[in-house]
Amino acid sequence: MKVPTDYDNPGCERARALEPEMADNYVEHTMIGDPLADAAVEALSSMKRSESSRIIAAYMSPPDGNERPVIPPEVEALIDDVMTPPDWLDLPALTSGIHMFHRNRKMVVVGMLAGVLIEGFSTNISESFFVTGRLRDQGVRRLQQNNRHMVEIFLPGGMGPYGDGWRLSFRIRLVHAQVRYLLKNAREWDTDALGVPLSAAHVGYAITAFSARLLMHMRSLGAKFSEEEAASFMATWRYSGLLMGIPESILFHGEDDALKLYEIGTMCEPEPSTSSIVLANSLVNSAPLIVGINDPFEGQKLSQYVYKVSRALIGDLLADQLNYPKQSTLGVLPWFRVQARYDRLTLRFLPKIARKSNISNFETLMSGSWYHDEGITYSLPDHVYAEESSQW
Repeated sequence: MKVPTDYDNPGCERARALEPEMADNYVEHTMIGDPLADAAVEALSSMKRSESSRIIAAYMSPPDGNERPVIPPEVEALIDDVMTPPDWLDLPALTSGIHMFHRNRKMVVVGMLAGVLIEGFSTNISESFFVTGRLRDQGVRRLQQNNRHMVEIFLPGGMGPYGDGWRLSFRIRLVHAQVRYLLKNAREWDTDALGVPLSAAHVGYAITAFSARLLMHMRSLGAKFSEEEAASFMATWRYSGLLMGIPESILFHGEDDALKLYEIGTMCEPEPSTSSIVLANSLVNSAPLIVGINDPFEGQKLSQYVYKVSRALIGDLLADQLNYPKQSTLGVLPWFRVQARYDRLTLRFLPKIARKSNISNFETLMSGSWYHDEGITYSLPDHVYAEESSQW
C-alpha cells in the first residue's frame, strides 16, 4: 500500500510491533476518504448551492406525500446508504447513555473542551483546519456547531430517523466530503505527505476520542456511571460515526476496541506540528467566547484555568509539545472529584439545590452550542478558504 511520508515514522513501527493489523489498517485508511459521499458532492458541484441544499433537505425530512425532487444517482446512492440502519443498531438501548450524558454535563463539557479536542488537534487532523482556516475565521461558530451535534445526538429521539442528531451526523459527512473536494487541488495540501484530507483514518480516530477517550477523561474528573451506561454512550457515538461516513473497517466496536484504536492511531501520528500548536492554543483561548464570556479580564482568567485543567487531562508531555504555559496541576483533578461527589450528595439530600445546579449546567451546555439559525440546513462551504466561503 502507498504510505504517506508522515506515517513512515518510528511511532508507526512501534505500533506495528504491538498491533500489526490495526496499525497497517490505520495507515491504509489515511488514503481513503468516503467514496459514496465524495461521488455525491462531485455530482452536486454542477448545481447552484441553494438548489443542492434544497434537494438534500427534501430527503432529510420525513415524506409528506409530495413528490421529491429528482437527484443524481450518486446522491441517491448516498441517501440510500444513510437510510439503511446497521444490523447492530438498537435505538432503545441508547436511552441509558442519554441519561448518563445529561447527568454528567459538566464533566462532558470539560472533558471535551480541555481534553479530547486538544488531543485531536495534536495530530495531523489539525492540517485541514489550518489550511482552510476553519478556526481562524468564524472559529467560535464552528466549535459551537460541533457542540450542537454532540448535544443533539444525546437528546431523546435524536438518533432516530430524521432526528436532529441523525441529520447533523449526516450533514458532517457532507461537509467533510465537500472539504475534501475543495482541498483536492489546493496547492497547500500535500497528499504524498499527509494522505487524503479528512481521511477515514482521522474521522475514525476522532470518533474514538469523542467516545472512549471522553469517558476516560470524565472518570478522571469524577463522573460515575455504570457499564451499561458507558456501552450505551459508545453505541450512540458508533452510530453517529457510521452516519458520518466512517467505514466499518475502521469503526470501533466497543470501548476497549476504541481505546486500542486511539492508542495505535496516536502512535502512528507524527509529533505535533506548528498547525497543532496554533489550533490547540486557539481552542483554549476561544473557550470564553464559546460559552458567552465577552469580558476580556474574565475571559483571560477562564483561559488560564482551561490551560491548567487541560494540562492535567492530557499530561505534561503533550502540553509542553503544544507550548502550554508552565503551570502546576496539583489538586486540579481531585478538586473536580470532590465537586462531583458534592453534586451527587446534593442530588440525594437537597434536590431543590441540585435542580438549580442542573439548570445552570444545561444553560452552559446550550450557550456553547450553535442554535442561532432557523434550523438545520445543508449549505456547504464553497471556497477552500473559510474567510472567502459563503456562510454555511
